[in-house]
This record gives sequence, structure tokens and C-alpha cells, in this order.
Amino acid sequence: MEKMVTADIWRDRPVLITGATGLVGGWLTKRLLAAGADVVCLVRDWVPQCEAVRSGALERVKVVRGDITDREIIERTVGEHEIDTVFHLAAQTIVGIANRNPISTFESNIAGTWNLLEACRRSPLVKAVIVASSDKAYGSQENLPYTEDTSLNGGHPYDVSKSCADLIAQAYGHTYALPVVITRCGNFYGGGDLNWNRIVPGTIRSILRGERPVIRSNGRFVRDYFYVEDGAAAYMLIAQHLLAGTHGVLCGKAYNLSNEHAVTVADLVSLILKKMSSDLQPDIRNEASNEIECQYLNAERARQELAWRPLFTLEEGLNETIRWYRQFFGGLNHDIAGRSLAETHSRPSG
Repeated sequence: MEKMVTADIWRDRPVLITGATGLVGGWLTKRLLAAGADVVCLVRDWVPQCEAVRSGALERVKVVRGDITDREIIERTVGEHEIDTVFHLAAQTIVGIANRNPISTFESNIAGTWNLLEACRRSPLVKAVIVASSDKAYGSQENLPYTEDTSLNGGHPYDVSKSCADLIAQAYGHTYALPVVITRCGNFYGGGDLNWNRIVPGTIRSILRGERPVIRSNGRFVRDYFYVEDGAAAYMLIAQHLLAGTHGVLCGKAYNLSNEHAVTVADLVSLILKKMSSDLQPDIRNEASNEIECQYLNAERARQELAWRPLFTLEEGLNETIRWYRQFFGGLNHDIAGRSLAETHSRPSG
């Protein structure tokens, strides 16, 4: 099954991606290049190990070095590169960092969002803006799964930053008719995630090193896990709806994106251990703080209104992810039990 989103609508289209060296940004950059887009990437920190650099994608785009909080740089980038479509992914995405450094998180996630949206509002050329929010914007809620009508109720620094940015994006859509759509996704995972305190890359790295994977919580936290290539494909699909002239209906609208398969952290780690043929036991530390215990999404609106479907199941996404990290950590060809990579992963990467 073909995983790459391709459409003539992207050919030579000037596109801006903020956060291109992040997890989703790297895969989105590759997909847009494959579709023929004229891609501009805003990059703050140079991360040579990230997917956008490792894949050579950043060598094929226009790179603007700067910070999303610098309004002049954003205005100049949108104006001088005659940007038509914007994917706003730049953010501080780690809950623990937000707890320790709330101000920098607020500046990146909230002020960075209004800087970007204001630059888009002032440009006569921008036709589509995708703002990446998060399921964390909903905060802690009694009724699950979250629908898009669930109130935005962040209670801790990271959650609040996403609630605020989400509401600001809605305001630009409703007040100024800016063609902006907000996406709310579960926990992204996939090759290229270099934040090792996240459960998927941290677990895989530990197993490859023969170390017990660490679970910071009690293991019973429930989450959606959303494969990164599904996210990149969905962002492009939503932008295509805006570019096709449906922005009057979509301005300021939000969509949950999820494969609607919620699992506990402990079950996810057990699945990864099984796929990697490891008999290691997780180290459950029960140290997590300021995190929501149970959250998962209803994606019916996206399925009904956008004809969207995830391309990967959780198991398929994990297969691709494990393969990526095996290559990343020195091109290992065998798992812990000695089975060849070809025996466990038969499908090529998208």
C-alpha cells in the first residue's frame, strides 16, 4: 500500500514548515518534497541526528535560521518567500521541561503561535495554515474519549500552553477568517524522535543496549499513540481541503487525529519488548508528576468530514519505528534473540 501523499496541488507551491527538525517536521518535509512543493523550513537549533538532516531533506529546501518567537523573522519569511501554505509545528513538546521551564514553554508555544498567525493574517498570499495542537489541550476530563467539543482545560504548564495556542488559532479563524485548522493528536511516535525520556524511543534504546526500559509512571497511564507518518499525511490532507476552497467552512475548526486504539504505558512497553524478542523486565518507577492519567481521542469528525483514515496500525507503526532505531544505532541487523531483521520487518519504509 502506498504511504506517500502525492497530489499535483503541491507542485511548486511555496510552503513554510516551522519546527522542521522536530519529529513530525522531518517526515512532513520529506513528504512535501516528494509531492513537489517548494519548501521553506524555519530552524532554530541544528540537530544533525534528526530525520530532516539524516535523510538529506534539509539540503533540498530553503532554510531560515531563527526562532518562532522572533516576530520580525516570521514576518520576513512569510513575506519574502511568498508563502502560500503554513504548517506550524514548532513548539516545546516535553511535559517535564515545561514543568521545570514554564516561561520558555509559554514563549515558544503561545507567543510563537500568535507571531506566526499574525504574519499569516497580514499576508495576502497565505491560503492554508495548519496549527499543531495536542490532546493535552483538553487537560484532564472525566468523559472519554475526547471529542472536539470537549472544553480546553489545561491545568499544568504544557497543557495550558497548548490550550492557549489552540484558542488563539481558533480566534484568528473566527475573527479574521484566516484559513487555519487546528489538529489535536495523541502521543506521536516514530523514527526520528530523539527525546529519549519519551516512552517509545526510550524503551527501544534501552532494549538495544540490553538495559531495562524505564517507565516513569506507574504504568497504568492510558494514551493514544499516533505514528508520525500518519500525522504528516493527515496534515497534508487537511491543507489540501483548505487549498481546494473549503476554507470558509474550515476556518478556526479543530480535528482530533487518532487511530482510536488507546493502550496503557505498560502494555505498550510489553508490545515493544515482544516485537524485539526481549525478556527484559521494565523498571516501573512511579515518579511521574503533573501528567494526566487517562486521555484518548475520538476521531469521528475527521473520518466523516475529511474522509481521513490512518494508514498504519499501532503494530505496523512500531515495526517501522523499531527498524528506524536499529539503523540509527549503528545499523544493527539482528534483534536480541538473533532473528534477522528481514524475518521481523518485511515491508519497506514509506
